[in-house]
Amino acid sequence: MSSTRFGQRFLAYQVAAWLTLLALTIGHPWATVGLVLLCAYVTIPAVLLFRWRGWPFYPRALFRIFVVRGVIYGQLLLPIVAGAALLGMMAGVFVWYPPLTAGRWAAGLAFTIAALTLLAGYIGSRTLAVREIEARIQSLPEGLDGLRIVQISDLHVGPQTPRGFLARVRRAVESLRPDLIAATGDLIDDRHEDVAHYAAAFASLSAPLGVFAVAGNHDVYAGWEEVERELRRQIGMTVLVNESRVIEWKGERLTVAGVGDPAGRGRRPGGGGMSRVAPDVPRALAGAPPGVPVLALAHNPALWPELAARGVDLTLSGHTHWGQFALPGFGWSLVTPFLEHAMGAYKEGGSLLYVHPGTGYWGIPFRIGARPAVTAIVLRRATETSIVE
Repeated sequence: MSSTRFGQRFLAYQVAAWLTLLALTIGHPWATVGLVLLCAYVTIPAVLLFRWRGWPFYPRALFRIFVVRGVIYGQLLLPIVAGAALLGMMAGVFVWYPPLTAGRWAAGLAFTIAALTLLAGYIGSRTLAVREIEARIQSLPEGLDGLRIVQISDLHVGPQTPRGFLARVRRAVESLRPDLIAATGDLIDDRHEDVAHYAAAFASLSAPLGVFAVAGNHDVYAGWEEVERELRRQIGMTVLVNESRVIEWKGERLTVAGVGDPAGRGRRPGGGGMSRVAPDVPRALAGAPPGVPVLALAHNPALWPELAARGVDLTLSGHTHWGQFALPGFGWSLVTPFLEHAMGAYKEGGSLLYVHPGTGYWGIPFRIGARPAVTAIVLRRATETSIVE
């Protein structure tokens, strides 16, 4: 669908939804004025963002919280409340009840339920989980048994991210006594200037074997060339772009490979084609010595099948956020109907994948059943390859 056609459909939907809600204010002029102002507040920034294809300035904390987040909340509630209002008015017609009154009650009930859900999601987004799992690897050398990898992912740090929450994340990472720290993409939100906020929280974070990071799709959208430069300049971490490093621990070697992100395809500066940050699994594994276990960092779990086919022992991913709404006991989240590898642990032959739930959030602070997490993955030598959560 072309951008023009999408824009036309979006505007038609906005008009229909807001006219439905305006009908509920008939006879209440002040309510009409308030709804018109709300419509402008929720719709105009969305139209401008679409028209400009991004903000032509750096959006700071207050703008992101009171404008961007307000638009997202409004656009999420709009179809729910307008749809309930329409159904209520139709029901009123069929049961001989004043349609506008029925529509108002239905809209009010829908708004209340949705608002309470959003409030629960906000509380959930601030409830940090600290987890420890075991990656049992059959071919693991005895000397690597017990190595602790602490993974953070999808922080989406920007000026709007509470400093207190980032400090809690840092303390959680340190409390897990990492030998190696892995940041599996989407370190920042959507602008390369956000790196300064990430650096303020994590620049001095360290581990004996190092801190390793790979690009996520939002890091790419923010302008990977600038993001990578600022990450290397401001933060003492190893950024892996389709490359690997061999590290030693207790006399044994481990290859840490970082794969680019699919968002890099077609994003070469100044034209089309592949950018350097597009995924290149053969190149990422080119420096892996034969017989040495491989830990792969790949933001998007869709890259795991190719990594597994090449014998990678353990892949750590993120990207999905577990939908930010999940029922882990049933293995379900908002993204499971759309992604083959959406949440938790997977195994293919002798290869393991762990999809992290994410440590931050995207869009609005909302998480239910998919708490933000800092996870320690402990490597264990075993007779059978598996992940034990």
